[in-house]
Amino acid sequence: MPFQPYADLGQHITRIDTALMRDGLAACYLLQGGDEYAIIETGTHNTVPIILALLEQREIEREQVKFVIPTHVHLDHAGGVGGLMQALPVATLLIHPRGARHMIDPSKLKAGAIAVYGEDAFAKTYGDVIPVQADRVREMNEGDHVLVGDRRLDFYDTPGHARHHFCVFDSLSCGIFTGDTFGLSSPPLTTEKGPFILPTTTPVQFDPDALKLSIRKLLALNPKRMFLTHYGVLETPQEPGERLLAMVDDYVALAKKAAPGDDATLLQRLEAAMREYMFDEARDHGVSLSDEALQDALGFDINLNSQGLMVWLGQQAD
Repeated sequence: MPFQPYADLGQHITRIDTALMRDGLAACYLLQGGDEYAIIETGTHNTVPIILALLEQREIEREQVKFVIPTHVHLDHAGGVGGLMQALPVATLLIHPRGARHMIDPSKLKAGAIAVYGEDAFAKTYGDVIPVQADRVREMNEGDHVLVGDRRLDFYDTPGHARHHFCVFDSLSCGIFTGDTFGLSSPPLTTEKGPFILPTTTPVQFDPDALKLSIRKLLALNPKRMFLTHYGVLETPQEPGERLLAMVDDYVALAKKAAPGDDATLLQRLEAAMREYMFDEARDHGVSLSDEALQDALGFDINLNSQGLMVWLGQQAD
């Protein structure tokens, strides 16, 4: 069956693939409550036409979209915010207090991404980052909530992956939109044991203790499911959550073991250790792909997680 960019998940929730680099890498979600809608995560600026096409296909008026809600301001989650807000005339942007200023003036986000990727790669991957009018921005703190028709969305501060991260509990589905707090899953690595999930330690704000507290906070809400940005729905999340907590500890031990030695080769040592660890975990999960296919599926995250652990090690030494 060919890949479908849109998937109805029940409970009036639609998963939208953001077309980031490859199919099945990143998602955003359209939620309906009565005649009102909310969009959780936005993908990049390049995702905006995909979201608007779905609204048109379903004959949803743009004025019916009440909220745009990125879980944090990393550009694979919030890069499309400005473009969407331009297209949705009455929507309010709901954002973590630490992230609001970066949506109102995204120049630092854009400059940082261009410095890492270069102008051409930035344009291809992210398109652009457009500012949002300050009077259309609402900061959401721990315990705040909004209504989208008959569904209530509650907001929880969840640092660990980033200090500007919140997660959103949806009353109707008894599910949590987890951003990057509850790890990530690559669909090709799903087995009869379920999705293969792993923590993400993206630079530069990885904090293992805070991340574990955030994971425990989400599990304490007794959700029936988690809606992952990377990628899809995780049902019965308690057991995978306990495994995530153990993996965070494993990451820390891995990083500390790799730390002694020449700083110039630290990233290489971390990547080698992370690759061995992830491959072993995937094999234990029943993944039967070749090493080459595993590298294709996990290589990007191996590199990114290793970079994050290297930054974290440097912070411990300061």
